[in-house]
Amino acid sequence: MGADFPVRVYYEDTDLAGIVYYANYLKFIERARSEWVRDLGIDQTQLRAEGLVFGVRRVEADYLAPARFDDLLAVQTFARSISAARVLLEQRVLRADAVLFTALVTLVCLGPDGRPTRLPSMMRLAVETDRN
Repeated sequence: MGADFPVRVYYEDTDLAGIVYYANYLKFIERARSEWVRDLGIDQTQLRAEGLVFGVRRVEADYLAPARFDDLLAVQTFARSISAARVLLEQRVLRADAVLFTALVTLVCLGPDGRPTRLPSMMRLAVETDRN
């Protein structure tokens, strides 16, 4: 299933060549992940109060084509797999039907001590439901 998150490219997102600076794609997909988690019904503020947060363990990114000032982009987020403590997401940045950027992102759940811990059961259930 997944989710789409719209992003407009602002001047501040571009470099001297007038294209989106490479690191800003990571900001775009971070915002989309936050909205994806919210759309799953997961309250990250409540989880944080319980001592649980999500961290990025790994990002594998491919830059395929440039985005430019004022482009309207869509960031797609899909869960590819889930285990006891990790979620593997596929994220894509598109302009219309053209894929500009892809990433595989591994998220982990971290406990109060900063160490990996099991994902909350409600998150596992929400992700599994979203995958179907």
